Amino acid sequence: MHSSRGPRADPALIVVGGAMAVFVVVALVWWLSDTPLGVDSAVYRAGGFAVLHGESLYSPLLALPEWAPELPFTYPPFAALLFTSLTALPAQLSWGLLALAAAPSLYVALRPFAQRAHLPLLLLGAFALQPVWQTVGLGQVNLVLMAAVVADMVLLRDSRYRGIVVGLVAAVKLIPLIFLVHLLVVRRTADAVRGLAAFLCATTFAMVVLPADSVRYWTSAIFNDHFAEMKGWVGNQSWQGFVARTVPEGRTAAVVIVAFGALCAAAAMWLVHRLHHEGDDRAALLVTAGCSLLLSPISWTHHWVWVVPALGLLVARGGHRTALVVAVLFTGWTVAVVPNGGGAERDWNGVEAVIGNAYLIAALVAGLVLLFKCITTYTAWRRKRLQLLGNAEEKILDVGGQ
Repeated sequence: MHSSRGPRADPALIVVGGAMAVFVVVALVWWLSDTPLGVDSAVYRAGGFAVLHGESLYSPLLALPEWAPELPFTYPPFAALLFTSLTALPAQLSWGLLALAAAPSLYVALRPFAQRAHLPLLLLGAFALQPVWQTVGLGQVNLVLMAAVVADMVLLRDSRYRGIVVGLVAAVKLIPLIFLVHLLVVRRTADAVRGLAAFLCATTFAMVVLPADSVRYWTSAIFNDHFAEMKGWVGNQSWQGFVARTVPEGRTAAVVIVAFGALCAAAAMWLVHRLHHEGDDRAALLVTAGCSLLLSPISWTHHWVWVVPALGLLVARGGHRTALVVAVLFTGWTVAVVPNGGGAERDWNGVEAVIGNAYLIAALVAGLVLLFKCITTYTAWRRKRLQLLGNAEEKILDVGGQ
């Protein structure tokens, strides 16, 4: 007799469902007990209330819960229009809605980079990484935005609507505009044009609905002066954060920032071009993501969620030990063990500087390794090509001499 067995459940989806169930319980318990939960999701929700009540988005938010710090709304007006949906829920359940999206977003972002057999463990391990657990704890949108970019850039490769999602994501948070440049570098011009059109349409729509807030955002709020004093804090792992911690303010710091920005952008575009030419579009996408984190004025530790698909790709290519080292590095201990706050970062010794800039250094090392490999491959290709051309010329000369 043959025993009939039904289809086996996907372990990765079981992990996703389990995580979602846990977050539902947490949101309900914290709501019923009136316990504070979700600082950033509370800011999003307060921004949505400001829109509905005709209040200024970029003035102190009146709908913030009493327990929430007085943080400003720093996103473009189009994002606030989307966040009006959170106003239908209490603050803790608004957090729960964003937390519910965390595990599915991780699955979408990991799936194109990882082997199927590794997915369950990678998904579980991802929640031990600071960018992930901090994003969930704060009620941030980083995981959702990353999943949307991956879906558009990788999963929708054969769709006529490619690029639109990236454009809409950029209208929510400006940094993803760099992925439109990525599309141009890999010669997906039509996708880049669609993405830019989507960004402009969403931004224009927000200008029509919220004209005063739009003017204020694009003329002053975009510069995010609220976080200017915190730029040198260890939690900011961007290049500008590094410079603020190590170089005195003034012309020298500005030159270092601009020079590195130009060099990083040029190297990243060349790397993306070469990796695309070699058929490695997944690594190319991660290069662009890493470049965005380095060049952004503010890259808080919870912005570094792109480490998750990077780890998936490392494991898929046999780099298990390297992946383990990187995973341990990104659990958050590097930020916790160094003196920080109140300008303490400027007094770091050499060891503390290495530890305190670990996320940034990891990205730079990964970029340099990729750059070296691509230069080596490109040099070998050029040498072989020149050799073939030389052989062809010799044959032509031989035929002509006969």
